[in-house]
Amino acid sequence: MRPVYLDYNATTPLDPEVAEAMRPFLGEVYGNPSSSHESGIIARQFVENARQALAIMLNAHTDEIIFTGGGTEANNLALKGFAFAHAGKGRHIITSAVEHPAVSDVCRFLGTMGFEITFLPVDSFGMVNPDDFRKAIRPSTILASIMHANNEVGTIQPVEEIGMICREHGIAFHCDAAQSIGKIPVDVLKLHVDLLSVAGHKFYAPKGVGALFCRRGIKLWKMMHGADHEQGLRAGTENIMGIAGMGKAAEIVNREPGARNSEQNPASRIPHPIQTLRDRLHEGIANVFQEIRLNGHPEHSLPNTLSLGFRNRDASVLLNEWKGLAASAGAACHAGLETISAVLMAMNVPRDYALGTIRFSLGRMSTSEEIDRAVEIISGRQIQGVIFNSNRQKPETGFSPENKPAEVYETKSPSAVKKETGLPLESKPASGAETGMSSAVTLKEIRLTEYTHALGCACKIKPRVLEKILKNIRPAIGKNVLVGTETSDDAAVFLFSEEKALVQTVDFIPPVVDDPYHYGAIAAANALSDIWAMGGTPLFALSIVAFPENKIPFEVLQSIILGATEKAAEAGISIIGGHSIEDEEPKFGLVVSGEIHPLKIWRNSTPRAGDALILTKPLGTGIISTAVKRGYASREAAEEAIAIMSALNKRPAELLKQFDVHACTDVTGFGLLGHLKEMLSAGGLSAEIGWEKVPLLSSAWDYAVAGMIPGGTINNLEFVSSMLDCAPSVPEMVKVLLADAQTSGGLLVALPQEQAVLACSVLAAEGMASVIGRIIPGNNRIIVV
Repeated sequence: MRPVYLDYNATTPLDPEVAEAMRPFLGEVYGNPSSSHESGIIARQFVENARQALAIMLNAHTDEIIFTGGGTEANNLALKGFAFAHAGKGRHIITSAVEHPAVSDVCRFLGTMGFEITFLPVDSFGMVNPDDFRKAIRPSTILASIMHANNEVGTIQPVEEIGMICREHGIAFHCDAAQSIGKIPVDVLKLHVDLLSVAGHKFYAPKGVGALFCRRGIKLWKMMHGADHEQGLRAGTENIMGIAGMGKAAEIVNREPGARNSEQNPASRIPHPIQTLRDRLHEGIANVFQEIRLNGHPEHSLPNTLSLGFRNRDASVLLNEWKGLAASAGAACHAGLETISAVLMAMNVPRDYALGTIRFSLGRMSTSEEIDRAVEIISGRQIQGVIFNSNRQKPETGFSPENKPAEVYETKSPSAVKKETGLPLESKPASGAETGMSSAVTLKEIRLTEYTHALGCACKIKPRVLEKILKNIRPAIGKNVLVGTETSDDAAVFLFSEEKALVQTVDFIPPVVDDPYHYGAIAAANALSDIWAMGGTPLFALSIVAFPENKIPFEVLQSIILGATEKAAEAGISIIGGHSIEDEEPKFGLVVSGEIHPLKIWRNSTPRAGDALILTKPLGTGIISTAVKRGYASREAAEEAIAIMSALNKRPAELLKQFDVHACTDVTGFGLLGHLKEMLSAGGLSAEIGWEKVPLLSSAWDYAVAGMIPGGTINNLEFVSSMLDCAPSVPEMVKVLLADAQTSGGLLVALPQEQAVLACSVLAAEGMASVIGRIIPGNNRIIVV
């Protein structure tokens, strides 16, 4: 069954008529519209027909339509083009706090170029107050940019009134109308705009094509230089196929009742057909969830947009649970980061609702049947292939088919899941006979990453925040505390005798892979690593479990624990107890206790100038894990990452004891650069890294370029950016890879330069080892790449 698509504000499917209009350009129509021969003339006619259709749609002249490569380019051309062309008249620009990044980021850029930017506040509905706009005007104000309708919450701005104010004061007025085309009337004369941006893929045209309305008499600097295409404002041969498709999409808008009727009130009492479906969805959800909040204006809003905040819920987790439903956690452009969107912040939406905000956006293809099915999915009434044994007994843990929402997981054949997730099939969940639980439900290949918003060590608190918190913690008391909170070491050390000390650590992570058994094994390897990174030997472990027992069956937990138990056994220890709680997301980890000689502790804060830096595992596990969660990773990439994260740091640590290790840490959530910063900070030294010598997972670079970057990696890069000194030849993506949030990463070791080659040769016989740089003198704590 086709998924219920409720993400039309992110993008719309091609209308069948649009697809048909584009078909000739795959074959018979291929001329350059700038050519004077017959093939070129035919191509030019298609371009001009599309220009006329857009002009009719906007109530504009054809010479006021400039084709671009999309809505973002149209915004850039409008704002930068006007600002640079008229900087001599003034340098003040007014915009709002709820604009799309294609406007707000352009304004911030102009702020670095000598322009002054005023970001107007909005009310709790996300609407700009025209009085605030009027008060913000200065003698130097030359340009204003206010969106027509908000992409996240749907609020329609008082653009017409603001346009009249701009006319009174001789201010050029730009409007981003990407979300409003085809949903409410967009008449450039009635709105009193001078510049207006259009994005084709928001109204059933293809991606990669857009347009800018530029009123006659408005002068712009061209942003793309070359030939004089598009009246000299946009160089480059036109995307004829895309333009023809957008022209057909405009024709469809033009023939829809009321689509161009300037007298129609967007907040009319006669509901738009899509609005009727939207309200039906809202009512259905409200009958299931009591604590929801409508974001956006209740009346002056796009008829297709429904932004709801689910109190004390995580939006990404909810969306992962709602199989067969496509919607957005906030705005599509902000997805993937654990932050409240700028729009919701500007509206002062309470945090407990903001983090649980989901945007449902309907479209031309939405049906009442789809809306009813969406409500079923959201309410948990839709069964998705889960089979329970009719005589299943309720186990001691409290799990039973009566209290388990069936829609949260699916029963699929191993081969099907293997194909979808790219994960290997050698998962080792305990059988029903071993657990005392029924094996009637096939849960071997459940996708655990769908039940969490974060991944492994990438979910650590932002390093800059954590650094501030730790500074305010009172140092550990007692002469027997050899390593406490005063440093950033991996574990605590407590002295028992002249020959023996206790070394102890705790690590606790959400799923980093989909397979429960491998997740448990990786979590165990991750926790054990801290003991070896201190030069210690593990003795035993206690488990820490957070588990959503109302979402995931306990057989999954059994498989997680089995993976951890077998990995602990590989390390030569046992898990002899633990603690568990019920939680919204699955999390697992270990408290590991070990022993260490008091005079042989490896600290991460004692490198020496001249030391070589060795790394024992490749980077990129955070990026690969993100690709796995998004269903983008290949089977080979997933298997490679699992193998790296599951590998114990036991043997490298044992081999390194032959050498004079000055400092050591394991590379986890703060990335290579973050952990290196901690190593340098205490000693006041600097470091030099040869980025081409740093080992990487084979597909990490390509996935990073594709945008598979966890939020933790971005936080890490921000944390170290002030101390990075990168050579001009270093690609920007290198910084991301060096800051990637690892889970169960390798050991980062500082030891004398003269021992480095021998150490690497010894380690290479057992696995991965690379000299990646050196410690250099200097108290400025700079990392040179």
